[in-house]
Formats: sequence, C-alpha cells, structure tokens
Amino acid sequence: MSKRLAFTVTGRVQGVNFRAFTSDAAQDKGLSGFVQGEVQGDESSVQKFLKDIGVGPSVAKVDKLEKKDLAVKEGEKGFRVV
Repeated sequence: MSKRLAFTVTGRVQGVNFRAFTSDAAQDKGLSGFVQGEVQGDESSVQKFLKDIGVGPSVAKVDKLEKKDLAVKEGEKGFRVV
C-alpha cells in the first residue's frame, strides 16, 4: 500500500549536506517526492526513510521530525531536490 507524507526536519540541517542525504535516502528506497517536504512510496520504505532522516548525516543534529499524512499522487516518479 502506498503512503505519502509531508515532513519537516528542524535542527542543524543547513550547511551539512542534508538535502543530498535526504535525496540519496529516498532514491535508495525507491521513493518519490521532493526534498522540500514530501515523500511517497510503500509504507515500509517510507518508514525506513523517516528513520534515516530522523538522524541525518553525521554532522547534522536533528531536533525534531514532524510528519503529516497526505493523499497519494498517482503516477509520480523520482525524488528531486527543489
């Protein structure tokens, strides 16, 4: 079953390669969406992605990860940095 979430990550995430980390984590799991806050894919992969970005790259410090369920967008392909 597909799932789509909006997400917001707060903490030290600027200047630590967080966007690239997030994009790589999504692509590794076959998810679609974009770095500015939406991800979509099978529920298991979305949960693994959230676990990854909840930690971030080694130089980041994630204070909070907020998420909100959204309607699935049929036919969306790929994950992009916007």
